[in-house]
Amino acid sequence: MKTFTKFFYLNKIQAIIIEDELPAARFLHKMIQEIRPEWEVTVLPGTIEDSVKWFAENPHPDVLFLDIQLNDGNSFLFIEQANPQSMIVFTTAYDEYAVQAFTVNSVDYLLKPIHKDRLVNAIRKCERLLSLHENSLSKLLDLEQLLRTIAEKKEKQFRTRFLISVPKHFYTIQVTEIAYFYSEDKVTFAVTRDGKSHIIDFPLNKLEEQLDGKQFHRVNRQFILSVDSILDIQPYFNGKAIIKVRPSYDGVIQISREKVPALKLWLDEPYI
Repeated sequence: MKTFTKFFYLNKIQAIIIEDELPAARFLHKMIQEIRPEWEVTVLPGTIEDSVKWFAENPHPDVLFLDIQLNDGNSFLFIEQANPQSMIVFTTAYDEYAVQAFTVNSVDYLLKPIHKDRLVNAIRKCERLLSLHENSLSKLLDLEQLLRTIAEKKEKQFRTRFLISVPKHFYTIQVTEIAYFYSEDKVTFAVTRDGKSHIIDFPLNKLEEQLDGKQFHRVNRQFILSVDSILDIQPYFNGKAIIKVRPSYDGVIQISREKVPALKLWLDEPYI
C-alpha cells in the first residue's frame, strides 16, 4: 500500500467542498480526512446561491475544493459573486475549463475521478502556500510592531533644552527652567522662572510640537504656559477668563470661552 508523507504539519486548516453530486462530495471529504485528519472539512450544498450566501455570512476557509458545474450554473459565477479569499482547487470532469480556472488564481485542477496521489500533491501545494503566507504575515506584523514602537518612542522624545544666540556668544536653557512662552511682533520669547526673557528661534506652533503636553499648554494664539506658571485664573465677561502667571507678565493673558474647558481639563487630569 502506498503511503503519503506530509510536507509539513499545519493545524486547523479550514477547508470547504462545494460539489453538486452528494456521493462525489462525500468521497472527496473522506479522502481529504484520510490524508489530513487534522483539517476541518465542511461540505456545502452544490448551488451558487447557497454557497454565495454562506461565504457572505462566514469566515472564508483556507482551502476551497470547487466543482465547476453546479446545480444552478457555472462556479465561475460563484467566484464572481462571492469573491472567495481562499486557495481554490477545482474538481471537475471537464478539462476544457483548465485555462479559465488558472485565470482566477486557482492552486490546482483535479479531473474526476480524483486520484489520491493527485489530491495529495494539491494539498501539499496548498500547505506550502499557506506556510509562505503565514511567514509573510508574521514578518509584516513584526515590522508593524517595530514601526509602532519607533513611533511611540519618537512621540515621547520632547525637547529638553534650547540654544540661545545673543551677540558674541551662545548659551543654553533647560526646558524645566522655562515658565512660559509668548509671541510679540512675530518674535518668540521664553520666560524663565527667574523672570528673564530669552529670544527663541521658533514660532509657537512649532514649539507646541516639541514640548511635553503634560507640562505645557497653549492657552491662546500668544501664550504657551507651563502648569507651574499658572498662579490664578479669574472669570471674565462672556465666559472668558484672565490668567495670572509667575513670573508676572505686564500685559493681560486672556483665554476665550471656547478654550476654557480644555484648560480646566488639562489642569485637573493627568495628560494621557
